[in-house]
Amino acid sequence: MNEEFAPINQMRAVTISREYGSEGGEIATRLAKRLGWQLIDHALVERVASEIGTSTQEAEVHDEHVQGMVSQALGGLLYLYPAAMANTPPEAFLSDEAYRDVFNRVVRAAAARGHVVIVGRASQVILADLRDVLHVRVIAPFEQRVVYVMQREGIDHHTAASRIHREDHERASYLEREYHHHPDEAQLYDLVLNTSLLDLESAIDIICFTLQQKARGLAKTTGELGPAIGVSRYPGQPEDFPSLAH
Repeated sequence: MNEEFAPINQMRAVTISREYGSEGGEIATRLAKRLGWQLIDHALVERVASEIGTSTQEAEVHDEHVQGMVSQALGGLLYLYPAAMANTPPEAFLSDEAYRDVFNRVVRAAAARGHVVIVGRASQVILADLRDVLHVRVIAPFEQRVVYVMQREGIDHHTAASRIHREDHERASYLEREYHHHPDEAQLYDLVLNTSLLDLESAIDIICFTLQQKARGLAKTTGELGPAIGVSRYPGQPEDFPSLAH
């Protein structure tokens, strides 16, 4: 990596929340490759299934479609703490609540290990209190997402549109039910990218730049950051702030 991005190494993780069909998953994959960090995404579902001795389909019932946490929770725990998980029976993880609690620990353990790109899995909420984590949301206009899904998955317009509605709804429902947040809440993110105009590499460039900027702010207290820093008072009444007396 270029030396100008050296401060990035001080950061623990990047979380990527995405609308279905916005290319958020592809951005996460390429970002992890560029940074040389570990990608934590849906691909671990099969690993989880084999590790706990169940079917991939059964594991996916508790994946992001209900945003249950087994998909990466067990895979993450087995990766990070193989000895601790060696004697844990599969039935210990059969409830949605258990999946959620386990995955909360997994996400935090992954962040503690450092240098990871985490796709979805409520990570923007679970790690919201950590200053050395960058939170990114990837969005795109609905019709552009339909075209993307049609081309990427080889399906017709109606099927693609229905799939997008279903996936977006299920992801949002889980986050609202379990964490009392909605994915579209801007305050959850440091950066929101609209891929309607940005190509993938440009999006990754912007993420890396923002990651660098947030890393540089780690040496400052929260009171030394924010829009008020270095700003002088208006010399008079701002024109766009009309007096209430009028």
